[in-house]
Order: sequence, then C-alpha cells, then structure tokens
Amino acid sequence: MTSELLVTGFLRYVVFLFSTTCHEAAHAWVAHRGGDSTAYEGGQVSLSPWPHIRREPFGMVVLPLLSLLLGGGMVGWASAPYNPVWQRNFPKRAALMALAGPLANFTLVILSGVALRIGGTTGFFSGDSEVIHGVEVILGIFFQLNVLLGIFNLLPFPPFDGFGVLGFFTGGGRLESMRMQIRQYSMIGLILGWQLIRYIYPPVLDFVAKVLLGSA
Repeated sequence: MTSELLVTGFLRYVVFLFSTTCHEAAHAWVAHRGGDSTAYEGGQVSLSPWPHIRREPFGMVVLPLLSLLLGGGMVGWASAPYNPVWQRNFPKRAALMALAGPLANFTLVILSGVALRIGGTTGFFSGDSEVIHGVEVILGIFFQLNVLLGIFNLLPFPPFDGFGVLGFFTGGGRLESMRMQIRQYSMIGLILGWQLIRYIYPPVLDFVAKVLLGSA
C-alpha cells in the first residue's frame, strides 16, 4: 500500500467519521425535539464522534479501518437509540427522526457540492498548491460519500432509515409489529441493500453531480 493510498484512506475515514456523526446527531436531535430524549441523554446530540464511537466501536472504528486496510470499499455503521413506546405513540415524529439522518447527509452533499462548484468556476482549484488540491480531494470525498450514505439509508426496508420513514404513512403500532416480524431478516435486508446500491448509486451520483457541479 503506497503512502498516497494511506493518506486517501485516512481522509476517507475522517470524512466517514464526521458524516456518520452528523447523521446520528441529526437522528438524536430530532427525536429529542419530538419528545424522546433517549439518545440525548446518551450524549448523542453532539458533533463529537466520541459518544457515537462509544456506542458502536466496531461499526465506527474497527470495521471501517479494517475494510480500508483490506483494500475494499469502506464499511461501517452507527446507531442512535430511541424509545419504542414513543415510536408507537408518535409515528410521524419517529418517521421524521428516521428521515433526519439522510437529510443531514444530503445537507453535506449540498455544502460540499456548492464549495466544489465555486472553487471550480473561480479557478481556485487550478493552482499547484498541495493544500488547495487536498481541499478539493476532501470536498470530493464528502460529496461522493454523503450521496452514498443518504440514498443507502433511505432504502425502504430494515435495517435502513427508509423503513422508519414509512411511519409517515402507517401507524406506529403497525410499523413496530412489521419491524418485529421481519427483524430476523435484517441481515438479508442489509445484503440486499448492498446489492441494490451498486445499481442505484452511480446514476444518482451522476445526476446530483450534473445538478450541483455542472458535470458528471
């Protein structure tokens, strides 16, 4: 593994860590605002990665770094706890909580995309400075990774947030009943999600790049 690959891998991990922290903090903040302080009391309404690492050390540290070292795509996860009674009583609020995570990722997509567009059109990225090139690389990683995280988490079946978003259209009790019935198949859902995202991500990334960056 070359030094360049190590640096790129390190940057990808830092972006993953920050993006995932924003995702879970958004879940926790919206739940707290909606009346469920479970994640808030666990310290997860925070942009510090530590509360999220402490809750999911394997998904936030071990597996992402291991997958990078093995040369594959980076794999990892995090989670924000919630009160299932609150979810059943307030399905719309719980659905908003579920939606908040992907919306945080899409916010990062917009911010990084706008920065890339401005940097490109003004010629800021055309210089030979390694610092400027590094900024462009980091923004590109933010853009691509958060498109992936946003759409991946919106898949409408467990264990993804998209399943929780269905609370907008069905009662909390019914959604929780469905969740309990198919919880045993969550691993199948995860595998299916990894297969589907291979086909969904490229055209979505291409579309978002054309809209925000003006190019594929």
